[in-house]
Amino acid sequence: MTKPAHRLSPVDADADADALRTLLRHQASTVVVVTAPGTPAVGFTATSFTSVSLAPPIISFCLNLGSSSWPAVSRSRYVGVHLLSRQQQELARTFATSGIDRFAAPTRWRLGPEGVPMLEDTLAWLLCRVIDRVTVGDHAIVLAEPEQLWHADVGSPLLYHRGRYANLADHVEPTARRVA
Repeated sequence: MTKPAHRLSPVDADADADALRTLLRHQASTVVVVTAPGTPAVGFTATSFTSVSLAPPIISFCLNLGSSSWPAVSRSRYVGVHLLSRQQQELARTFATSGIDRFAAPTRWRLGPEGVPMLEDTLAWLLCRVIDRVTVGDHAIVLAEPEQLWHADVGSPLLYHRGRYANLADHVEPTARRVA
């Protein structure tokens, strides 16, 4: 019987913020940009997007309470969630950068329903009505109900893995070759 190469018991693990961040780098996450109306409009890159429920349809994302986007998101009744394609690393970086006009050129966007900025040329988008905000630690979990959605027929998502942007092709394991 083969023993696992390395197994930590709960007492061996130092479960602080840095240890958790290091562990979570092993999880590949879909990259989204969340937008909200405001003066000016706000938007930010997130990797915490997930489906919560299908009946009724509910999604969630998380946002740091100290983020410059939080004041607008905390008041907004609607948000846009845009799933980025693997070619949109620059757009992800733009919306992850503080202190710039994220909606300036070359960002392509239009004003959508409920005044929500909607990014163009993304892999998919959802226009969502915010139904709740739950404060947990230094973040808020935003729960929202999709009211409109759109998705491309082709394309591959942008992922975030081990501290960098990636795509599905980066993570495909080599196929075993059968020797005759």
